Amino acid sequence: MVVEDLVAGERSKAGDADTDGEVAVDGRRKARPFWKELPILVGVALVLALVIKTFFVQAFSIPSESMQNTLQPGDRVLVDKLTPWFGSKPQRGEVVVFHDPGGWLPEEADEPNAVQKALSFVGLMPSADEKDLIKRVIAVGGDTVECSGNGPVKVNGKAMDEPFIYPGNTPCGDKPFGPIKVPKGRLWVMGDHRQDSQDSRYHQDRPGGGTIDEDEVIGRALVVAWPVSRWAPLPVSR
Repeated sequence: MVVEDLVAGERSKAGDADTDGEVAVDGRRKARPFWKELPILVGVALVLALVIKTFFVQAFSIPSESMQNTLQPGDRVLVDKLTPWFGSKPQRGEVVVFHDPGGWLPEEADEPNAVQKALSFVGLMPSADEKDLIKRVIAVGGDTVECSGNGPVKVNGKAMDEPFIYPGNTPCGDKPFGPIKVPKGRLWVMGDHRQDSQDSRYHQDRPGGGTIDEDEVIGRALVVAWPVSRWAPLPVSR
């Protein structure tokens, strides 16, 4: 009788545990309900997204016409943030995203809302930071760059081949410049839409003479990821 009571008691305990969704009658642990796992899965996904955005790849939205026809307003590009960690420096012909060196963007830029800030912070939507720009690297530290009349742009005395320039534009746009010696550690950048790009040409009165610091560069734009109809890699044009 005592043995039977003990067995009955053990079965009762197993049954009680089973009602909590933790342990089955046969002693094996049951899977948690999905709604209990969901917060953990969301947390892991957010951490992974944040790590990827911080160290590997980040999405950016194109706000203006300054890089037409290579990039159109509303395009989303993926930017490589990994290679700079290994000492890679921006090269001529690369399309790069960089922080506003100061005064390149209008002060009245719209402030992103809290949701945009949160989602862009973890990399689940393009950056909401209105203080970022995207241009093409034309010359690097040590280069001498110039453009007169209708062009072409010359780097170290050699004319550049620029098939990406917006149709109908001249290489100088409406702003001839140079010759300018680019300081070490800095870059001369220009938009592909030469007559609609407030780039290095228009900021020569600022510190750096219109150049930007390499440390301001977030990374190289690798590909147009959205819309799908415009998916295309962004090759380096030298």
